Amino acid sequence: MADVKMVSLTIEGRPVTVPDGMSILEAAKTAGVLVPHYCYHPGLPVAGVCRMCLVEVEKMPKLAPACATTVMEGQVVHVHSPKALDARQGVLEFLLINHPLDCPICDQAGECELQDYTFAEGRADSRYREPKRFNPVEDFGGDVLYVQNRCILCTRCVRFMGDVAQEPVLNVSERGDRAFIGKAEGHDLTNPWAGNVIDLCPVGALLSKDFLNKARAWELDRAPTICTGCSQGCNAVAETRDNVPVRLKPRPNDAVNQYYMCEVGRQTYRDFARRDRADQPMVRQNGTLAIADWEDAIAAAVRALGGVRVMVLASPNLSNEALFLLERLIAQVNGRGTFRVEHGDEVPLPGAPDLALRSERAANATGARMFGFTEVASVADATRQGDALLVVGDALDNVSAADLAGLSSLVYIGTTLPPAATQMATAVLPITTTLEEEGTFTNLRGRVQRFLQARTAPGVARPTWYVLADLLAAAGGNGQYFLPSEVFAALAAAQPTFAGLEYEALGLRGLPVLEQGAETVAGVSA
Repeated sequence: MADVKMVSLTIEGRPVTVPDGMSILEAAKTAGVLVPHYCYHPGLPVAGVCRMCLVEVEKMPKLAPACATTVMEGQVVHVHSPKALDARQGVLEFLLINHPLDCPICDQAGECELQDYTFAEGRADSRYREPKRFNPVEDFGGDVLYVQNRCILCTRCVRFMGDVAQEPVLNVSERGDRAFIGKAEGHDLTNPWAGNVIDLCPVGALLSKDFLNKARAWELDRAPTICTGCSQGCNAVAETRDNVPVRLKPRPNDAVNQYYMCEVGRQTYRDFARRDRADQPMVRQNGTLAIADWEDAIAAAVRALGGVRVMVLASPNLSNEALFLLERLIAQVNGRGTFRVEHGDEVPLPGAPDLALRSERAANATGARMFGFTEVASVADATRQGDALLVVGDALDNVSAADLAGLSSLVYIGTTLPPAATQMATAVLPITTTLEEEGTFTNLRGRVQRFLQARTAPGVARPTWYVLADLLAAAGGNGQYFLPSEVFAALAAAQPTFAGLEYEALGLRGLPVLEQGAETVAGVSA
């Protein structure tokens, strides 16, 4: 492979060296300088239509658009020179001529680039005295509303639907001061990836119907997480208000999801906001479940699993740490591990290589297979008469008490309490969801990625790995773990495919497991 040619230049007095062919705007980022921009986005083709990124380049007769001007050896770039600032101030003034003053009611307020740049570089007052133009809000279909009054015609949405989703249903209609984003006749934004236009919009012109008026940007707490909608493992940001999940947004990771996230993944936040949570450990007494303390519930669970064949039904959304401890527990009680996965159609994003809504609708089916769990179609396929069933994380959807009637006992470890568990469980141990604990997932390509805690758990629910560590210790195994990082260190030492990985070294973008390990995982497509 030929060496990449490097170019040295100066941006705002700071010397930088970047690969040849890079734009001035991207080169400025490496120098810690933000060039204001609207139409440019690193995941979209360059349009150069907003004229907001104008910078002064010495020996060039005119101001240059930083997004569309490549670096050259010896260039000297001034981002904040009086000439560049004056030009950008003029652009902002034109953008604000018909822009409504509805920041107090706009969902984008607090994370709006028009607000930010106007505050940083705009005029202190307006010279425009005429009435502002008004247009009604339009429903674009799917989850998208279009507020034409706020649109600055950056065309990010048009380019995403045309070049990335490759479903060109949006366009710039009319010209001049009458221009607006138009929608093709008879078409709606029902594409499973269409919600990305809301994230891409730098102002409040494209809004989510689902998130509309739910919260202001400054009221939200945010934490990096991993989407559990499918095995792609898209990086996401979980946003909560007053400890209630209200939104999931994509987090950039070139190795996994670039800048995008599908609609199925976005809606998984609803699963984490359920109110019918199991939040207290329970033990069956005199035929009914009664609240107990953790020690008694753990002891009852271990007793229920003793002396019979133990079958484990695990959720493919359990973390690697939980699956590792569950594998140890299975070996301790001489059991067998299984899991169920919901399947659906695979929906690729054409303009983003190797990005798709995968057919396996679970975050860690790959990890489950790595730890020796077998996929089954139903609970009946996993059990036989007289077995003890340990359910961990599986919600027992489409399972009735009659389906479990032949079991000697049922121990349920989950986030909610389904009817079948209410009627049959010997012990119930409440655990946290992905947003309430931290750990790692392994996606379909064998990439191990961390997720962090985004909210506090209800009641006395405990992290899944913590509960399994207690169960393992009570069953006579080594369950002396107090942090997820300690569990990860143990699994990395025990599992050859995870060898060499360190919890902290994973960062927030993850690292691949050993290639030979990833290639032997059943069910993972190339």
